[in-house]
Amino acid sequence: MEVDKVHVKEEPKYGGIKAMPFIIGNETFEKLGTIGTSANLLVYLTTIFNMKSITATNLINVFNGTCNFGTLLGAFLSDTYLGRYKTLGIASISSFTGMLILTLTAAISKLHPPQCGTEEKSICLEPTTGQLAFLLCGFGFLVVGASGIRPCNLAFGADQFNPNTESGRRGTNSFFNWYYFTFTFAMMVSLTVIVYIQSSVSWAIGLAIPTFLMLLSCFFFFVGTKIYVMILPEGSPLTSLVQVLVAAIKKRRLKLPEQPQHTLFNHVSIKTINSELPYTDQFRFLNKACILTPEDEIKEDGSAGNPWRLCSIQQVEEVKCVVRVLPIWTAGLIYYVVLVQMQTYVVFQTLQSDRRLYSASKFKIPAASYTVFSMLSLSIWIPIYDRIIVPFLRKITKKEAGITVLQKMGIGLVIAVFTMLVSAVVETRRRNTALSHPTLGIEPRRGAISAMSANWLIPQLALAGLSEAFTIIAQVEFFYKQFPENMRSFGGSFLFCGFALASYVSSLLISIVHETTRISDTENWLAEDLNKGRLDYFYYLVAGLEILNIGYFLICSNWYKYKGTQNDHNLEVSMDKLEPTKPIV
Repeated sequence: MEVDKVHVKEEPKYGGIKAMPFIIGNETFEKLGTIGTSANLLVYLTTIFNMKSITATNLINVFNGTCNFGTLLGAFLSDTYLGRYKTLGIASISSFTGMLILTLTAAISKLHPPQCGTEEKSICLEPTTGQLAFLLCGFGFLVVGASGIRPCNLAFGADQFNPNTESGRRGTNSFFNWYYFTFTFAMMVSLTVIVYIQSSVSWAIGLAIPTFLMLLSCFFFFVGTKIYVMILPEGSPLTSLVQVLVAAIKKRRLKLPEQPQHTLFNHVSIKTINSELPYTDQFRFLNKACILTPEDEIKEDGSAGNPWRLCSIQQVEEVKCVVRVLPIWTAGLIYYVVLVQMQTYVVFQTLQSDRRLYSASKFKIPAASYTVFSMLSLSIWIPIYDRIIVPFLRKITKKEAGITVLQKMGIGLVIAVFTMLVSAVVETRRRNTALSHPTLGIEPRRGAISAMSANWLIPQLALAGLSEAFTIIAQVEFFYKQFPENMRSFGGSFLFCGFALASYVSSLLISIVHETTRISDTENWLAEDLNKGRLDYFYYLVAGLEILNIGYFLICSNWYKYKGTQNDHNLEVSMDKLEPTKPIV
């Protein structure tokens, strides 16, 4: 009978490797189109829209922060209503629209102010209100696109692997590394070829190319529709979190039983996609939400009659998963400030350094292209780590991933300190060379170009890439695995919310330093002309903050209990082994 066929339980057909070309293709072209352009956006705003460096830097920080904060809304819509597939589809189209508008601002002369003169004291007209409004409209579409793509793309890719098989679990672990590898490769191409075309050939052509690549991103994504595994949204996961808090507050005066794991109310719905979690003693106050009283009613299926008064151990433990992640997440905020500096002030350093390939060469490497060395360092390290170091560590530690994700994060935080120290030393050398040796001309609206080769900036960028390979990849894996399964898009958004806060913190820090170190209108630590400033002191300040952050991280990581563990917080459990079969479309 046809009705019987509907109820036959079949093994889900996971896309696995077959789905990867479409998902990775979508992500790669999206990064080529949007993130790659944003790396040169600083130069675009200061040269085409005639903005001051402080104004442009703060605008980019706010733009990046808004993109990253928007991932919370994107994750909420994905996990609650739309699902990851629909969210990614809408976001990809929005990103394409934003790139198209940005291209028009460069291609149509009336959409940007006239070009400044080449002399140091030439007058530059600021953009009109209409020109700024059109530019910000493009930024708005890019924000919507980033808000949907960033929290969902990685989780959507991991959904394609079967968590109940060994090959599926190993495929998921490798996917995190190789996903970041392809993303980095796309960034490298963007930071070299596309940035060169934008800076040296034409901004209109240089922006039209990534716009076309964004169109290809949409094409790749929709072509793979038939083979994707699509997880059904369960409704708002935030409701369950709030219910636990409300129920715990209502029963705050009650005492917990002596053996709570055996006497507290627990009910796990057979429809949930979340893995069953064991009882833990952390945050005991929340456990009071599970105390069963005579006033509480139980339905025939075993669930609570009033979920705002009685919650299950499963619900409480899911809330604890989220709460435990927060301190680790906050430890990443100061770390992200390092990455922000590598994307902004390093560009200004290269503009006032010798960017020629060699002394007699007329070809200059675009300033924004130097950040490719950070990507190159990361790209070289990931395959070595995944194929050589992880198998070696696996034999020693007996852990499937070699070392824990928190240990990987810690290594990256230490490297970040050395990144800022090296950056400060190199900036001191660049500035001293500019002040004590013949310069190579004048950078418009800035100052003298130091004779120091910009290649001296490569070590700090390489260290930043190595640090990112440890910390960021570890955080991606950490948020994906430690959040409840029905909140994995939220888990993905946590990483980008950290980037968002770091952008705002960096902008605030820059503004504070700019004001407190001001000697005159043109002289402070972060002066327009770096030769009149002390950017090296600013780097030392960030290094000091990073050292304090490492101490805070060590305290948090020592306290942290991995999802699925009871008393031994030093034992990392792979939650992939505990995941139930996922409901799919």
